[in-house]
Amino acid sequence: MTTLPAASPEALALSQALCGRIGQAIADAGGWIPFSDYMELALYAPGMGYYAAGSSKLGAEGDFITAPELTPLFGQSLARQVAELLPQTAGAIYEFGAGTGKLAIDLLAELEALGCLPQKYVILDLSPDLMERQRENIGAALPHLAGRVEWASRLPDAIDGIVIGNELLDAMPCEMVFRDENRQLRQRGVTIRDGAFAYEDRDFADAALAELAAQLVPDIPRYETEISLANRGFIATLAGALRRGAILMIDYGHAASEYYLPERGMGTLMGHYRHHTVQDPFYLPGLMDLTCHVDFSAVAQSGIDAGLDLIGYTSQAQFLVNCGLAERLQRLDPNDVRTYLPVAKAAQRLLSPQEMGETFKAMAFGKDISIDWLGFARGDRCYTL
Repeated sequence: MTTLPAASPEALALSQALCGRIGQAIADAGGWIPFSDYMELALYAPGMGYYAAGSSKLGAEGDFITAPELTPLFGQSLARQVAELLPQTAGAIYEFGAGTGKLAIDLLAELEALGCLPQKYVILDLSPDLMERQRENIGAALPHLAGRVEWASRLPDAIDGIVIGNELLDAMPCEMVFRDENRQLRQRGVTIRDGAFAYEDRDFADAALAELAAQLVPDIPRYETEISLANRGFIATLAGALRRGAILMIDYGHAASEYYLPERGMGTLMGHYRHHTVQDPFYLPGLMDLTCHVDFSAVAQSGIDAGLDLIGYTSQAQFLVNCGLAERLQRLDPNDVRTYLPVAKAAQRLLSPQEMGETFKAMAFGKDISIDWLGFARGDRCYTL
């Protein structure tokens, strides 16, 4: 950890205050909380959690870079899919967790060029700081369209439109489970030991979680992994609100058959701090992002069980290529090196199997709209779920 960039005194004070808040939650619960409770507080505790405080999170000065931050090609390609679907709905777009607002800017600009602007663009976010940045960025980039953008902190009762979540599911609190050296399966939680946060495994209190763990976790000793009840619940809730339209989720993850392979015995939980990957989830709570990969089989089943049509599942690279990213890149002049090379480099990161192209997946659901989508015209992988 000594190689990681130092935090400012102000940031350290915020992290210490959050540690006190988490410590109190552990004490109030009798000395132990499920890991999901720890992760929720670390990310979302009002005024102190990673997504609820004012630290820079995205871009060169933040902790990670998302696809929209890399290049407008991402939003421009996505716009072609949205333009195909939007006229089949009441014309609204709902984006969850919009970061700096970059995807909204690129989507709106490209939809305007395509002659298919939404009636409204609703951003749903839990971070007051990010919502303010989104207002500023959208107002500066698209002042003539800023009036179409609205903000909300809760899910509407009814949705008739297109729902988008880019790197949303991975940031939802996950449960952790561990099969010990005797192959006993237990729930992993957080306690305080020697004045610091530490893992402690206990018997399952939730019968449903215990049943899921028994079904998913390989019967081998010392196997650690995650199960996201939050992902399942979110998709079910979203399905309940969707009256007509589409849901598109893009995130890093796997089908269950890949997620719970015997060789993945260390799980997928990771921290992101100033563009470094951190294995210790207790490092500077509130200053470090925590994520786990998405089990897309579970997401798909949750949507189907809630009455949605599963439209498609494929790699991010295949989805973007289907939506015309390669053709858009080919329009640029490769001899104009100063313009072409940065765009080509960003496209390579989006599409390369060694970068984001294969690890990230696109999954879509629909209700009372066409099941033939541009983004899944080739390379659909629903059969792997």
